[in-house]
Amino acid sequence: MAKRKTSNRRKSRSRKSSEPGILDGIFSIFRADAGDPESREKSRRVIAWTLLFFGVLSLLACVSYFYTGKADQSVLEPGAENQPVSNWLGFIGAKIADLLIYKGFGIFGFLIPLYIIFISLVMLEDEYYYLLRQSFKYVAFGLIWGSVFLAYILILSNPAPSSIPVNFDLGGGVGYAINTSLFTYVGRIGVAFLLLFALMIFAVVNFNAEVRASRIVSGVAGLGEAVRYQAQNLAGSGKSTPRNRPLPKSKSLSNGRQKEESDEASGVVTEKEDSISPTQAEAGEQISLDVNPPVLKKASKKKSGTPISAGDLELTIEQPNEEEMVVPTQPELEQIGEDNIGKVVGSDNQVMRIIPAQDLETDNKDEVIDWEQFDPTKELSNYNPPVLELLDDHGAGQNWGVNSEELNANKNKIVETLANYGIEIVNIKATIGPTVTLYEIVPAPGVRISKIRNLEDDIALSLAALGIRIIAPIPGKGTIGIEVPNSKRETVSLRGVLSTVKFQTTSFELPVAIGRDIANKVFIADLNKMPHLLIAGATGQGKSVGLNTIITSLLYKKHPSEMKFVLIDPKKVEMTLYQSLAYHFLAQMPDQEEPIITDVSEAVKVLKSLCVEMDQRYELLKSARVRNLKEYNQKFIKRTLNPRKGHRFLPYILLVIDELADMMMVAGKEVEMPIARLAQLARAVGIHLVVATQRPSVNIITGIIKANFPARMSYRVISKVDSRTILDANGADQLVGRGDLLLAMGSELTRIQNAFIDTPEVEKVVDFIAQQRGYPEPYFLPEIIDEKSSGDSDEPLELDDNFEEAARVIVRHQIGSASLIQRKLKLGYNRAGRIIDQLERAKIVGPHSGSKAREVLISDEAELERYLSNLL
Repeated sequence: MAKRKTSNRRKSRSRKSSEPGILDGIFSIFRADAGDPESREKSRRVIAWTLLFFGVLSLLACVSYFYTGKADQSVLEPGAENQPVSNWLGFIGAKIADLLIYKGFGIFGFLIPLYIIFISLVMLEDEYYYLLRQSFKYVAFGLIWGSVFLAYILILSNPAPSSIPVNFDLGGGVGYAINTSLFTYVGRIGVAFLLLFALMIFAVVNFNAEVRASRIVSGVAGLGEAVRYQAQNLAGSGKSTPRNRPLPKSKSLSNGRQKEESDEASGVVTEKEDSISPTQAEAGEQISLDVNPPVLKKASKKKSGTPISAGDLELTIEQPNEEEMVVPTQPELEQIGEDNIGKVVGSDNQVMRIIPAQDLETDNKDEVIDWEQFDPTKELSNYNPPVLELLDDHGAGQNWGVNSEELNANKNKIVETLANYGIEIVNIKATIGPTVTLYEIVPAPGVRISKIRNLEDDIALSLAALGIRIIAPIPGKGTIGIEVPNSKRETVSLRGVLSTVKFQTTSFELPVAIGRDIANKVFIADLNKMPHLLIAGATGQGKSVGLNTIITSLLYKKHPSEMKFVLIDPKKVEMTLYQSLAYHFLAQMPDQEEPIITDVSEAVKVLKSLCVEMDQRYELLKSARVRNLKEYNQKFIKRTLNPRKGHRFLPYILLVIDELADMMMVAGKEVEMPIARLAQLARAVGIHLVVATQRPSVNIITGIIKANFPARMSYRVISKVDSRTILDANGADQLVGRGDLLLAMGSELTRIQNAFIDTPEVEKVVDFIAQQRGYPEPYFLPEIIDEKSSGDSDEPLELDDNFEEAARVIVRHQIGSASLIQRKLKLGYNRAGRIIDQLERAKIVGPHSGSKAREVLISDEAELERYLSNLL
């Protein structure tokens, strides 16, 4: 019973919370859409005509009261109903007028019949419902405040204020009763202040009026200055009248102009004081003193309601600086110094090679000493990066259509629009970008930023432009930014960005040339520091071009030994251009048929394989005692890490997912968990993610994914909700499209025009790389073994032709490693991996143990021969 009562209380509470307010319930009958229109139409019209009839009669009765009201006062007393009535509507009219005017609200009682007529007209026309609620507060305030005010005036004008006035025509009985009560508590002066205070509060609340204390103070100070000025003059001339007193020396006309000029130089302007001429003073003409003294005013101050002249402000234009271009050259491999971790001393007591202490355990020290410094590019030493001639400039710079006329026209419209709302501007500056122009304005002191931010749509209307965005304020500056799209947009080509000195000489590990920012400067980001990138944007807004820009930037900057890509393309048509790079830049699983993953089930396996690769790399970093991939590769290059113990050069791996929404719909948690795990941990081991989607909803970009992508890029989206989902801020829904994007890194939003690369350009770059010699095999990711199939012992053991020789190599060196079989038997990675799996099932080596070599279960070759004879 207690649970049932609790649920009933919850239901009643929820019903109360969903019920409309009192005013909504009252005024809902005036709308045709409230309830069933067919059933309520007739009743609504009957009520409307009834209210109209009653309102007109009440209005006539009130008008008649001012002609016959005093004659009807005696008739309205009890027992005098049968006497003749002078009101136009008889006894009923006299009674209505008496209640509304004499005993009610005085002449403000006319508001009641007028409001009733207005309600009836709204019900008949079925329009302007919102005006009923808006006008109700004005009618109610007018009735109370007007009757009290007029009654207060009537009481003050009465010769005997303590007595009751003769009639209540002005304020009515309500106004008189309120005044008599207030007189008892606050007195006459207090009532005046209460009336003024109530009127001011009502104006501030309903009309957003601003009552500034500075104006009142300046007015009082000006009045005091006038009184002081007049007193000094009278004291200096004895009993002389203002007609014949001399002008003070400080106020004389001779130095008045100098005073005015000095005030203008200091930022203030003084009122002119030459209204009193010496000729008039000497002629004895009567001169009236101005009570308003010369008061200092701001130079830019305009009268209230007067629009600010746009021509008064000078527009400062910042022209974009031309980026310096260079011919790209092949970057040299960074020379790395040696660490004194461990030493190997030769016969002549000289240090021949520095190696880590744990590698001194090897039996063949001379072999370690003789190793050369590792060069990851040696196998493809003849590889040449793509040349810039493969890319087109797309007429960059030829469509530069922003001229001074357009800039000044936009400046004038912005200034005039703000002036119409009483917002003054001290300074304005324009920064020209490839897509939009940023107008930085400095508002006058005292202007609230929220007022400018709320005028975004009004400024867009005056400029007739799409994509107006207001930045209030600009981070790091004391200005407010207004971004206005250019009438003619410049095409930002990828060639123009890659050929700059900034990109060619950058020290970033993974430089990505995104495009040009609002100041037309090349914007390059380091993917190694991002460390992952989440991209969103509606269809056709440049998302795929942005992915091609990221991949192509890395192809131009990195060697195949330093960079590998894992491309997942559920749409099956966007990433097919890069299939020819399988033996240069792509990474895949050993059993993967195509280098580009298009099946979601295969994508799940690849994501799990990347997680295994991540774990193996962490084991290598742990054994090398380093914190990140760069430090690990530096140690491996200078041979302070022993390859015999599983160490190898680790390239960066970039996972690119073109459409996350499709994968989330098909696989769900199977996709979300490995992506989240990679985003959380894979940064230190050189695995980075670039994930793109056209649906940035919360069920696609979940909280666990979003939390690990601090860098987010958004092209134009449909709604503000999508913008807040991807960027945690508004603005992406106001972009102009075609590569216009917002990049959020931390708390800053940067507007960038994405560099453009066409499909034929990508094909030429890929063909240029594919025609060069590549690796014998692709870069293989760890194979994911199905636990069910691997645990099936009924299947016969199929042995490779090199099984026995591989077993002897493993037992001889006591290292269970597939790389050892590859080197000694000159086999490929896939075949060596299968032989290792066969050795594991044959109980010759132990199970997989991360980055460490497998344990060899047979101690010597004699025992191996006996074991093989029994096995075969």
